[in-house]
Amino acid sequence: MSMDRRRFIRLAGGGAVAVTLGACGSALPPEAIAAWQGPGEQTDVRRWLVGHALLAPHSHNLQSWLVDLGVPGEITLFIDRSRLLPQTDPHSRQMMMSQGCFIELLDLAAREKGLRAQIELFPRGAFGPETVDARPTARIRLVPEASVAPDPLFAQIFHRRTNREAYEAREPDAAALEAISASVQAYPMRVGFVGAAQSEALARHRRIAREAWRIELVTPRTVMESLQVLRVGPQEIARHRDGISLNAPMVRALVALGLFDRREVPAPDGASTTTQIQDFNTRIEHTPAFFWLVTEGNDRCTQINAGRAYVRAQLAATAADLSMQPLSQALQEYPEQIGPYNEIHRLLGAPAPRFTVQMWARLGYAPVIGPSPRRGLAAHILKA
Repeated sequence: MSMDRRRFIRLAGGGAVAVTLGACGSALPPEAIAAWQGPGEQTDVRRWLVGHALLAPHSHNLQSWLVDLGVPGEITLFIDRSRLLPQTDPHSRQMMMSQGCFIELLDLAAREKGLRAQIELFPRGAFGPETVDARPTARIRLVPEASVAPDPLFAQIFHRRTNREAYEAREPDAAALEAISASVQAYPMRVGFVGAAQSEALARHRRIAREAWRIELVTPRTVMESLQVLRVGPQEIARHRDGISLNAPMVRALVALGLFDRREVPAPDGASTTTQIQDFNTRIEHTPAFFWLVTEGNDRCTQINAGRAYVRAQLAATAADLSMQPLSQALQEYPEQIGPYNEIHRLLGAPAPRFTVQMWARLGYAPVIGPSPRRGLAAHILKA
């Protein structure tokens, strides 16, 4: 999910409202984050595996994973086509990466149970380059195998977070960067980092990130796509358990008073848009490092494997007390982003269309944050 989409409203006069309702808490309702306690004991091990996989990162936290458990010993994964992002992710590349994140966590969980997850991508054929359909994205057969070894990254599943807060100025430890690189070696893709030692390159990364964020905020259809999945206050958050959660007292007060209408496009030069841009720019200027994944080619299998690689990298970062946050805007294939898209590809030595920057993220040390909402096990299992 993209930088600071949770910070949509800061209006003049809001401080008075915040004082009035300052006693209201901002913690997420317990039922919205209950899935992070784990799936508990399950009579069907597949439900236990899915209960871990659904904690994977997902664009806009939409959680578009559906599984069919109709065949014993198998899990068939589908994409929920009612949970897509047609404006910011028009070809569903990020959605395919999110499917890959789910598959990787499921694989890690299977290893904990001594199961080999035999993963067949697109068993009925891959989607075309621009659309998705009702065919499955993967079929996973579970085979008991004594030689299967647990993966140490499994221990980080419940600690992984997408952290949008301000990062500390200190650079990531060299050993941590090596561990992140090593975590994705099974996949044929290029991993890279940039930090203070490459000051000119770091400045270019920051500039591209700022411009791409600004474009998304001032493009009506893309900013509205985020507003449509914004969940404000404990009741909305508990009801949906997905999307972009805002539970700060001031925002809740503005909604209650009718001062924040999510049906209206924010003015490009309005107070809320200006503040969001300024906040983002401040965080970017203090981000000590960036991380990326580049693939040769961009077919659907490559996109899924990029998602598998990314979540492994994030788990490895978590183990080193590092935080990551995707900067998805410049990688998105809608027309207004063509400038930043081309710039980041050139900067990373990945000229399109031969190469694709599948992931670009902030990297650094940051304050500990809580988990994001999850819809829970039942929401992802198709009924027979």
